[in-house]
Amino acid sequence: MIKLSIALSSILIVMPAMAQDGPRGIAFVQAPEQGSGVATGATMQEAFGKATDQCMESGALAEDCIKTNWCYPAGWSVDIFVQHSEGPHWHEVVCGLPSKAAAQATALHICDRNERDYLIECSPVQFYDEQGVAQMEN
Repeated sequence: MIKLSIALSSILIVMPAMAQDGPRGIAFVQAPEQGSGVATGATMQEAFGKATDQCMESGALAEDCIKTNWCYPAGWSVDIFVQHSEGPHWHEVVCGLPSKAAAQATALHICDRNERDYLIECSPVQFYDEQGVAQMEN
């Protein structure tokens, strides 16, 4: 009975995804020191394809554009620039959040210097809404 319930739940989760007309998932890719891409799509493959194309516009090769995050449904997302006191830096992305407020709170917690005292820089560089639209002007 439990196996049947899990199987039915899986079918119910997949069926709405196939029936949707618009983009619902969001993909993030990064080519270290070269570029990045963010795109939405109805499927993971579609979104990662678009994000990789975006990443390559900066001159990166497709194989350099590493798939880092996929969320379905997209929800709100935050991209945070982080730098260690010894110099290395990177981006941390969290997606699938329920609201803009949740994305902002996530950034605050990720950048909490009481928890991560080894950081010299930590700040959100972009927030994306449920449609993948950037919310901060660059």
